[in-house]
Amino acid sequence: MSRRPLPGPDDSPDRLYTVTGGRSQAATDAFDTVTLIVAESGPVPGMQSEHARILRICAHPTAVVELAADLGLPVSVVKILLGDLLESGRITARHPRFAHAGRLPDLDTLKQVLHGLQRL
Repeated sequence: MSRRPLPGPDDSPDRLYTVTGGRSQAATDAFDTVTLIVAESGPVPGMQSEHARILRICAHPTAVVELAADLGLPVSVVKILLGDLLESGRITARHPRFAHAGRLPDLDTLKQVLHGLQRL
């Protein structure tokens, strides 16, 4: 008796080729797996369904890897789709490392923390 595979997303090469318009790489390197994506606008009529889903999901900051899981698509494909949305100004991409760069503690505070840790 053969086992049927569990139902899942259709990630056949033909579908992925169609979703990405035949592209195999993102046009930008602005994204890694932990980059936070935030939608700057909502979906519009006639928009590719994957783009629309990304915009709905990213109403709140969402990591690229989470998007890939939610969409059931490979990260590389999601990066291509995100590149389209970034180019059109529909999303903002922020790396967590730089999200709070303007609010770093001053040097004196960091020194006090270091001295406190050394006394432990």
